[in-house]
Amino acid sequence: MKFAKVAQNLALWAGSPKTFMGALILIGLWGLSGPIFGYNDTWQLIINTSTTIITFLMVFLIQNTQNRDTDILHLKLDELLRVNKEAQNAMLGLEALDLQQLEALRRHYRALGESEVFDLEGLGDKSKPKQNLNEC
Repeated sequence: MKFAKVAQNLALWAGSPKTFMGALILIGLWGLSGPIFGYNDTWQLIINTSTTIITFLMVFLIQNTQNRDTDILHLKLDELLRVNKEAQNAMLGLEALDLQQLEALRRHYRALGESEVFDLEGLGDKSKPKQNLNEC
């Protein structure tokens, strides 16, 4: 649990405008120091190594934060499904399905959607052609 709390705090800090401005200032200072060091290999290696390490660590931080956000979103949706009397409670266990079962369910709901005509402008015109929901 400590990692999750540290990761959340680091993600908030890393995504702040102050951190972004700090990174811009550091990049600017590095760029301005180029003539002092003659744009040599060590000067280039400093920025390459620094950005590689930061990027490597940020991947894990972002993944942890994304996993947490996804879990929270799923729990909220599960609660909405649970309290809605018309919802199919079987949807609460979709995580346990394999890819083929999920695809079959997707085809089922796509077929349900294809029988409906979207009226996004509120005009009530049912003569519009059906949208092909298979195309993204």
